[in-house]
Amino acid sequence: MPDKAKILLVDDRAENITALEAILGSLNQVLVPARSGDAALKALLSDEFAVILLDVLMPGMDGFETAAHIKQRPKTRDVPIIFLTAMNAGPDYAFRSYSAGAVDYIAKPFDPWVLRAKVSVFVDLYLKNRQLREQAALLRAQLADSLAAPAAMPEAADPVLAELSGRLEAVEELVTIITGQLAGSADFALAASAGQLEQRVAQLRYVFDALRVGC
Repeated sequence: MPDKAKILLVDDRAENITALEAILGSLNQVLVPARSGDAALKALLSDEFAVILLDVLMPGMDGFETAAHIKQRPKTRDVPIIFLTAMNAGPDYAFRSYSAGAVDYIAKPFDPWVLRAKVSVFVDLYLKNRQLREQAALLRAQLADSLAAPAAMPEAADPVLAELSGRLEAVEELVTIITGQLAGSADFALAASAGQLEQRVAQLRYVFDALRVGC
């Protein structure tokens, strides 16, 4: 299912996993359960995830230790982590959560609507970022083909460049919508992610325009 994002659900209790699946099922994404920190790290070796919901209190490797391992790996260090904590957790849990690299933390029992809304934003950012990477790869490949074409046939490259420019404009519009929706958001992690996405698109446009002028 290449059009869907994967969400990693990490909790040692089966009933908690079931509750998360019920809450997030309406997002129509791929939900991957993991019953321990070790199982979560194993899943991250083979799959790419949009966001991780990570229980703090687990036997063996707890959530903080699991998050530390996740952030140490270059492949997974940028995956957003939302910690799930017990309602009676001490005030230091918030500090420890953010220190461990989490973008947010939610106390149990949590509001299903709030959890679903937070996760959906990260899924949306992930899908838009993946679309941008795919468009960038296609752009590089087709530009390479057009630049390698015989110089005597410059007209052959014009339709290709026009199509690529249109696709890039569509991505730019999507990024503008996302950054507009997050303008003034109190969630600094989301705002930073959107800013990085906007910078990548701007860099791609600069490279494309430079190459088009050189053709």
